[in-house]
Amino acid sequence: MTKSLIAAALSTLTLGVVFAAPASAADVSACLITKTDTNPFFVKMKEGATAKAKELGVTLKSYAGKVDGDHDSQVAAIESCIADGAKGILITASDTKAIVDQVKKAQEAGLLVIALDTPLDPADAADATFATDNLLAGKLIGQWAAATLGDKAKDAKIGFLDLTPSQPTVDVLRDQGFMIGFGIDPKDPNKIGDEDDPRIVGHDVTNGNEEGGRKAMENLLQKDPDINVIHTINEPAAVGAYQALKAIGKENDVLIVSVDGGCPGVKSVASGQIGATSQQYPLLMASLGIEAIAKYAADGTKPQPTPGKSFFDTGVSLVTDKPAPGVESIDTKVGTDKCWG
Repeated sequence: MTKSLIAAALSTLTLGVVFAAPASAADVSACLITKTDTNPFFVKMKEGATAKAKELGVTLKSYAGKVDGDHDSQVAAIESCIADGAKGILITASDTKAIVDQVKKAQEAGLLVIALDTPLDPADAADATFATDNLLAGKLIGQWAAATLGDKAKDAKIGFLDLTPSQPTVDVLRDQGFMIGFGIDPKDPNKIGDEDDPRIVGHDVTNGNEEGGRKAMENLLQKDPDINVIHTINEPAAVGAYQALKAIGKENDVLIVSVDGGCPGVKSVASGQIGATSQQYPLLMASLGIEAIAKYAADGTKPQPTPGKSFFDTGVSLVTDKPAPGVESIDTKVGTDKCWG
């Protein structure tokens, strides 16, 4: 078992000791609010929340945006949760800054608000965050890409396929983490696009889906047809990028790296469409979140972060069938055993 997986397992054990949920929470209701209900990541998150809610007797209501970036639907969902008397909300925010005012309203109404996967901006606007270490996820694929290229890394031409123009925290963390891992100075670590490293061709947004990834890749190829490294916010965007490259016969000329670790993404790594991906564990995030809400309803206890971090770390592992020197990883066989979607 890798250190990353051990950390994830220990995190689960620690959480159970620190704020294990009561055996039953029949009078407790909770809300899950995700960015969409179609992305396999959020589908698995809902599965984890639903299973844990059923186990504990918690009444769960689920909401989702129509597309990634649908802030208004998330605002309406929070209002519904407050009106329904929910004890807590689990949310993956589409706009991490704009949602803060609505989160405060929920907290003032007595709800526990836990950010899943995507920290709010500022992060302490939520009562807790259960997430992948997204900066580390980015660093791992950046380190792998640099090690894989070797001496050629100094002359790389790199494109970034990001999420949305609002630059949600998960987008910024993965993006900046990749740069740090690759050996690029990210300048302001809280902002995408202010870098001056000549290896960076540019950034474009994908809305986290295949079609967005394809269009963004086409746009970057117009800037520089010799791009040879692509960082993508998630695996659907990575597959779209691959499709755009394949359409012009360049699919073997570009190293694509990503983050998520869903089963389709791991298959894309196995087939060679994606070189490496950082795997995260959404089912664990959501199931632990439901436990935390049940515990809060029982005695007012709020979850605590992983020691040394500002959030509760649910683990990350690099998945690749082409291991690079000095970069810890698991292969696609192990990744498949751990994947979701």
